[in-house]
Amino acid sequence: MASHPPAQCCTIGVKHEGTPTGKMETVEETETYIARPSSPDPSVAILLIPDVIGHRFENAQLIADQFAANGYLTYMPDVFFGDPISLNRPADFDFPGWIKNHTVERTEPLIKKFVKHLRETVGVKRLGAVGYCFGGKYVVRELAAKGVDVGYTAHPSFIDAEELKGIKGPLSIAAAETDRIFPADKRHETEAILQEVGQPYQINLYSGVEHGFAVRGDMQKKEVKFGKEQAFYQAVQWFDTYLKE
Repeated sequence: MASHPPAQCCTIGVKHEGTPTGKMETVEETETYIARPSSPDPSVAILLIPDVIGHRFENAQLIADQFAANGYLTYMPDVFFGDPISLNRPADFDFPGWIKNHTVERTEPLIKKFVKHLRETVGVKRLGAVGYCFGGKYVVRELAAKGVDVGYTAHPSFIDAEELKGIKGPLSIAAAETDRIFPADKRHETEAILQEVGQPYQINLYSGVEHGFAVRGDMQKKEVKFGKEQAFYQAVQWFDTYLKE
């Protein structure tokens, strides 16, 4: 595997300040948070696949709003079918039991529905995907399937080496210094695979941060605030370079 499966650290974090400005709408019979830019480019959009806290988590909504502020129409669907995990669940929460209800077989058809909707109904010509933790796997799988054109993921989980070997578009990764799901050995394995694949890639390692920093990090800590903000800028610059034509 290029990263380990999700674990308890995927549910721990801090709620960020701010008021989301996007709207909750029903798309493909699925509740979806949509952030629209003030001057949209109808040819490009981002499909944001959240971590296990889900699309109603304000931190994730604020990130979607930030992508919109940078000119990207952003859709973030409920990929957990109304069953996300609450932030900071107790240590004895049955995470393995929960993840069994959110397999590729259940999740991927929904992701593909949204790819099709954005391509055919919205009319998007160039589609990017963003995935945090749980969502990273589906960014990679859609890059392999040519469902999306460009991908970005922060502290990814559950990605198989064979999935990564199949990507057919540029991929950017934001990694945490301390991350037992995407530790140094998996990061190095990922680097080796991406070198062989030959697609444009980027792996940025942020010191002083842990798994989840790009969505749930404690912004009162200087290193975390810096890492969270820079990881977002990393994504925007990646899409500005490879998604826009």
